[in-house]
Amino acid sequence: MSMHQPIRGRLIALSLLLLFCAAPTPGDIGACGQNPAPLDAGRFFAKKQAVDCSKCQTCKLRTDACVSACSGALSEEVFPVGCEPLIHDGQVCLHALEAASCGAYARYMRDLLPEVPTECAFCPLE
Repeated sequence: MSMHQPIRGRLIALSLLLLFCAAPTPGDIGACGQNPAPLDAGRFFAKKQAVDCSKCQTCKLRTDACVSACSGALSEEVFPVGCEPLIHDGQVCLHALEAASCGAYARYMRDLLPEVPTECAFCPLE
């Protein structure tokens, strides 16, 4: 057995350690090449409401939340105080809503204790 084998093993172990410790963590590298920019609440809520209305019609949901979403009047216009999501957050939320099944959307649009998809929980309640 050569003296070089323990040294080589240590170098390999150190290289692996550096590889995993030096890599960026999720969120540290930005949002798919986008610069971090605040999400415009009015534009986001208008797009979300359009998705909500479309899903309500497609899934044949008949709730007060669906009636409100399809009314044309914007039901939400601002984020809660202290809530400052980024454009990428809004995009992820809208994609999740568009991909949601009718069963999931029924839970999101129910009138009593509606669920919020995790992708859309920008500022969860404490």
